[in-house]
Amino acid sequence: MSTAHGTGPRRRRPPVLALLALVFLVVPLLELYVLIQVGEVIGAWPTVGLLLLSAVVGGWLVRREGRRAWQALSTALQSGRMPARELADAGLVLVGGVLMVAPGFVTDVVGILLILPLTRPLARVALTGMVTRRLLAAGAAAYSPPTGPGTTNGPHPPRGARPAGDVVPGEVVDPPDDRQA
Repeated sequence: MSTAHGTGPRRRRPPVLALLALVFLVVPLLELYVLIQVGEVIGAWPTVGLLLLSAVVGGWLVRREGRRAWQALSTALQSGRMPARELADAGLVLVGGVLMVAPGFVTDVVGILLILPLTRPLARVALTGMVTRRLLAAGAAAYSPPTGPGTTNGPHPPRGARPAGDVVPGEVVDPPDDRQA
C-alpha cells in the first residue's frame, strides 16, 4: 500500500482489463440471448432483415449527425471559442456509429441513443461528468506533494547518502556571453 512518492493510502481504480474482459464477455452473450429471443418471436429471416435494416438506418443516422457535428465543430473553431460540446458530440456520434456497426440489437439501441440529437445531451452530461472526475483525480495526484526519503516533507536521508532516482551529480555553469567576442 504505497504510492509512487512514498507511503500512504493508495486510491483503488477499477482494473481496466477486468472491465474490458467483462464487456467483451457479457455484451456478446447478451446480444446472442436477445437475438435468439427475437428470432423465436418473429422468425430467423425477419430477425436478419431487422438487423440489416438497423445497420442501414444506423449508417444514415451516423452520416447525417456526423455531418452536423462536424459543421458545429468547424463553426465553433472559426468563431474562436472552445468547442468542448461539439467535440463531445462528435465523439458520441463516432462511438454510436461503431456500436451500430456491431451486429445485435442491444448495441444498436445504445448506438442510436448516442447518435440521436434528442438523447445525446444526456450521454454528453454523463461523459462530461466522467471526464471531469478523471481530470480532477489526475490533477490532485499530480499536484500532491511527495513524501518519504529525499523530500522536504518526509524524513531526510543521512548526510552523504545519495538520493534515489536519476540524479546526476554536477554543477551548473553559465553559458559564455557571446556579445563580448
